Amino acid sequence: MPLAIPSPECLVRVVYAFGKTLTILREPSSPADPSRDPQALALGALGWLLDSESRAERLLALTGLTPEALRSGLGDPAVLGAVLDFLAAHEPDLVGAAAALGVSPQILASAAERLER
Repeated sequence: MPLAIPSPECLVRVVYAFGKTLTILREPSSPADPSRDPQALALGALGWLLDSESRAERLLALTGLTPEALRSGLGDPAVLGAVLDFLAAHEPDLVGAAAALGVSPQILASAAERLER
């Protein structure tokens, strides 16, 4: 059974795992259709990536992002797009994240383009 897209509270717990704090300044988005919200998909994909230490380390190593840049860029379309581009470049991760989020890999891969608009 696919997992739901993580809530902002879940992502806060993931960020705390890096040993830092995070303040979310916006209201959580409405629960309309998260598969159509590229930001929600990217945040869910990031949560899935960070759930595994090896995936998280590979994300940081291959993208050049730092934990600080990830924390400060949670609302930045460029950072979220980099996360989705990272997934799209490695099919096993793309398929795994898509399955965990309950969307097709194509929807997840195309979310990066929708973030850049």
